[in-house]
Amino acid sequence: MKRVFGQYKALLFAVCTLPIYAVASPLTINLPAETIVLRPSDLPGYVVAQQKCGICHSADYIEYQPPGFNQKQWTGLARKMKESYGAPLSESDVGLVGEYLAATYSGKPAVESKPAIKAIEVASNTVDKPAVVDVKTLLDQNACLGCHAIDRKVVGPAYHDVAMHYKGNAQAISQVIDHISHGGSGRWGEIPMPPFPGLQPAELKQLADFVLAQ
Repeated sequence: MKRVFGQYKALLFAVCTLPIYAVASPLTINLPAETIVLRPSDLPGYVVAQQKCGICHSADYIEYQPPGFNQKQWTGLARKMKESYGAPLSESDVGLVGEYLAATYSGKPAVESKPAIKAIEVASNTVDKPAVVDVKTLLDQNACLGCHAIDRKVVGPAYHDVAMHYKGNAQAISQVIDHISHGGSGRWGEIPMPPFPGLQPAELKQLADFVLAQ
């Protein structure tokens, strides 16, 4: 009995002398307020954009797009959001949003209230012939490096692996251009690559040349 009681006392002492750790208070993070909103318009697409585009992204995303986009390109971007990312847009909404964005953003510089956006210059004086920018800018503007890296697989294949796959293929440039423009799945796995209908032919060739040079 004494032995059992002694063991109990030893256990009780060990428990009572365990260090007591203070519980950390919750961490609070205060994000800065939004400084950019959709540019106002009397077009019905403005209302649609207010109701549905902000579900997935802020107005900053629109300001980051090339100001040389024409209505076809803006409509293609809205359709990509619908078909590739599940944006709650009807086909009618896609057309209205494309019309609104073309009328309100095409050929006009980005809003001046965000330093990162100031770096995006007006690509051209006309909306149909945007200037060709450098490859790094194209990669950044289209979030290419969010899914790809030069020498390792991320979501999609490494650019080096793509270049090796097409080595010696006389149709490599045209095929890679087509894959970038139209997207698709099954070539490198089940995760689909979204289409990029807003890219100009010269920009598509720049990107394809860059990939195949790795």
